[in-house]
Amino acid sequence: MTRRNFLSTTTVGAAALASPLTALSESSPPKAAPGFELLILATNWGFPGSFNLFAPQAKNAGYDGAEIWWPGDEKGQNNVLEELNKHGLKPAFLWGSGEKDFQKHEAEFQKMVQSMLAVKPIYINCHSGKDYFTAEQNQRLIDYSYKIAGRTGIPVYHETHRGRALFSTTAAKTFIEKSPDLRITFDVSHWCNVHESMLGDQTEILDLTLSRTEHIHARIGHPEGPQVNDPRAPEWKDIVQTHLGWWDKVVDRKKKEGGRITFLTEFGPPDYMPTLPYTRQPLADQWGVNVYMKDLLRKRYA
Repeated sequence: MTRRNFLSTTTVGAAALASPLTALSESSPPKAAPGFELLILATNWGFPGSFNLFAPQAKNAGYDGAEIWWPGDEKGQNNVLEELNKHGLKPAFLWGSGEKDFQKHEAEFQKMVQSMLAVKPIYINCHSGKDYFTAEQNQRLIDYSYKIAGRTGIPVYHETHRGRALFSTTAAKTFIEKSPDLRITFDVSHWCNVHESMLGDQTEILDLTLSRTEHIHARIGHPEGPQVNDPRAPEWKDIVQTHLGWWDKVVDRKKKEGGRITFLTEFGPPDYMPTLPYTRQPLADQWGVNVYMKDLLRKRYA
């Protein structure tokens, strides 16, 4: 069965897929203070082509910039920077070492953060440490990052991500309380999965985390996975509304402060995207879902 045939056998047509946008984009945010800025960035994760094809497509889709995993080689770095600049896309970079030995991990982490600072991105997003490193080891990476941020003025954020230092609410709480300068990339989809819940019993740590959030990965998670198959589908309405409620708190704070909030639309490809058995065809179009999320965020928060 092809994906087209699969979709045609369902009751969800094109109009039904598009209809949630109007309702979900409605909110009553506070009036924005001077200086408020909303930036929505694209990911090239899963993009079926070169970065030279991705950059103009992201620009044409209406994105403000792109968050890219920082290439490890100079040629790749130069190509990314050239394409972003050519198409007027703001640069933001992501990095996280895969080294399991902490000393090697720390050295690689520091080296790559330094190389990103040289090109002055709007922020650096870190997949920080490992969930099996000691708290003291992960703290060293966090301490290093915010000292760098304080010295350069380039924000460095730490992502709530499975397998990393902030993999759970309880792990994050320890680092947040110990580190007044810690700033967070809020990808709550991971926590929904880790805690197998929509976190209704953890409002205190959520509010603490949201008070430190500067950047949001706009993927919709659920208790059994980090990504729903399609956020436009009506069966996910309550889950989507829960995520929007969390994000509203961050945007409302930023509007009152007159600060910048950045979003990355980060629905991923297979196997983040659920697929049909045997054919492994994705149940939704990754690019289309991310553009839908961009439009939803723009309408709700601009």
